[in-house]
Amino acid sequence: MNGTTGTTRNPHPRPRPVIVVGSGPTGLLLAGDLAVAGVPVTLLERRPHKISNLSRAFVLHARTLEQLDARGLADDLEAVGQPLDRLRLFGRLTIDLDSLPSRFNHLLVLPQYEVEKALERRAVEAGVDFRYETELTGLVQDADGVTVEVRGPGGEAESLRAAYVVGTDGMRSAVRDAIGLPFPGRSVIRSVVLADVLLAEKPDSLLTVNAVGDAFAFIAPFGDGYYRVIGWHRRRNVADSAPLDLDEVKEITRLALGRDFGMHDARWMSRFHSDERQAPAYRVGRVFLAGDAAHVHTPAGGQGMNTGLQDAANLGWKLAAVANHHADPALLDTYQAERHPVGRSVLRSSGGIVRLAMAKRPWTLALRAALTAFLDAVGPARRKAVGQITGIGYRYPAPRGSHRLTGTRVPDVALADGGRLYEALRGGRFVLITPEVYEGGQGGPDRAERLTVARWASDRRTALLVRPDGYVAWAADAPDPAAVEAALAAHVG
Repeated sequence: MNGTTGTTRNPHPRPRPVIVVGSGPTGLLLAGDLAVAGVPVTLLERRPHKISNLSRAFVLHARTLEQLDARGLADDLEAVGQPLDRLRLFGRLTIDLDSLPSRFNHLLVLPQYEVEKALERRAVEAGVDFRYETELTGLVQDADGVTVEVRGPGGEAESLRAAYVVGTDGMRSAVRDAIGLPFPGRSVIRSVVLADVLLAEKPDSLLTVNAVGDAFAFIAPFGDGYYRVIGWHRRRNVADSAPLDLDEVKEITRLALGRDFGMHDARWMSRFHSDERQAPAYRVGRVFLAGDAAHVHTPAGGQGMNTGLQDAANLGWKLAAVANHHADPALLDTYQAERHPVGRSVLRSSGGIVRLAMAKRPWTLALRAALTAFLDAVGPARRKAVGQITGIGYRYPAPRGSHRLTGTRVPDVALADGGRLYEALRGGRFVLITPEVYEGGQGGPDRAERLTVARWASDRRTALLVRPDGYVAWAADAPDPAAVEAALAAHVG
């Protein structure tokens, strides 16, 4: 006997709870991931429970579709949306997407509210605790957790406690304000007009977009008979609150596209301004930011919602691993290291597209023409640009001395049992892919619940440990079992 009192440590401590603030696409995906992993999660939303059909985002890119596929949602969304296999930029440059190394070698035209409906169903089924009409009024964190002050539907005050809080509450994030983070940047385009209308003439293309002189216009279908029209005129710089009528929308559209397609019966019209901003940090202590709370971009390239969903996919499995006591809290530092550079890159690429699209001065027009010719002629440059826009071209930093594949995205490879990688990833699992039958790796029931061991359907000799978000955690060429087991212990827990 050593003289100590006999308290027995619980070998399966309870998961630590998480509060997510904001029920847009980013918050819904993140909350659903945590709940699927068994983490108690409360989702706070200051608005009443309603999924609006007045959403601004309209496209899903290949990398986002892959992430949704890993959650069993992509095929249903594909059935609702409309695929587009090429992008047209600057009126002359056409980028084909059918050669993308992805199961989703296209862009999916789909209103944001369809994505939200699918993600909300999943979150509800997983047991997320939804609190609508509940506004965050304060936040204090300490070494053990975060206390959140909220105001409920009837104005009542309440304190909630969690191990971690994630702000997915948009550009005017109350969470970001509460932790004192600035949101540096600027408004790039002011007085953008937006209208949801019926059209007497159907456009020739699924997405119609062009800029001529001082005018820019974009048209995309909702799928319910209405079309979203977004327009901007360089010389009409008025406040967002200025009155807007359909005649102004028609005029801008005619200037940019040559005709207004007989638009009529607008069900919604508004003005807004487009900002470029990024928080300097995506984490302060136990509080994280994701989606528009962390970064906002111009609409060019349709990357805003997609980047937020990919933020959530990156953070969700890490928070679940730490909350479930499977990983050291230091794992959470990698969220900033991996996603902040991506947000910065999207800011640059989307901003570059809109500036070149609206070029007017001779030198900017010359630059656009040269860039268009360069991308049209140089395959590697075009593939890099497509990789950035679609999200499949990003890789995450890897430790010094790592295998060359560490940190790279893994496409949806075939497995020897007839399945696919992104099916095996479902449920937030790691997947170990080996060239031969691997008998080890289970490491007890806890690890078995979080790890799938599979073999290549091909004769490939590399062993890969794929993270739940589809990126390589570890790789080796013809490794021995001890090396594999060490990698599993380090990454899976």
